[in-house]
Amino acid sequence: MSKKTILVIGASRGIGAELVKILAKNSEHHIIACSRNLERMQENFAGLENVYPHALDLSSETVKSDLKQILSSVSQIDFMVNNAGLLINKPFESLTRSDIETSYAVNVISVMECVQAALPYMKNAHIVNISSMGGFQGSVKFPGLAAYSTSKAAVCSFTELFAEEYKDSKLTMNCLCLGAVQTEMLEEAFPGYEAPMGPDKMGEYIANFLLTGHNWMRGKIIPLSLSTP
Repeated sequence: MSKKTILVIGASRGIGAELVKILAKNSEHHIIACSRNLERMQENFAGLENVYPHALDLSSETVKSDLKQILSSVSQIDFMVNNAGLLINKPFESLTRSDIETSYAVNVISVMECVQAALPYMKNAHIVNISSMGGFQGSVKFPGLAAYSTSKAAVCSFTELFAEEYKDSKLTMNCLCLGAVQTEMLEEAFPGYEAPMGPDKMGEYIANFLLTGHNWMRGKIIPLSLSTP
């Protein structure tokens, strides 16, 4: 098996951190892990010789140029995961412009700009965007998540649009809409809530889908949840 370079955006904790650890079990994987919290990644991935952590602030207006600099020594990217997310839980009438702008900056704009930065290195690649069941049309919605869920819905739309624009290329993009997973982000937004799944199990699914899903689908928005609907 030839070496594969994998770019993981949002890798410092939760699902992203577990995903990196799972992918790193294969010594043929060269993993570029990006997150604002470089120190935490260095702690989490200590001893993993095929993981290369880099600081990347997704709320910054320079995220695209910053990622380009990180990738400047890379020859090719084979897989990419846009996993980062910002979850603000506030009543709609209490949302500030800053809340909405920051939610969209991290959850939507950074996804698009990171893909733009990575495009020159991708000739035959699978890109997986991580959205939420809150952004999946027809799913149960919850109060307080107007900024978060609408931004995640935008990620779904971007996935379909990118897939259409690049349908004649060897680039494939799909989107996974996750249900509740017991992560620090969930605990911060919903203290005391216990999700039916941990980040390790979800990380296993995402890793397998990342490495194989492009063989069967393109531009698909896939709900991934134990809840109904």
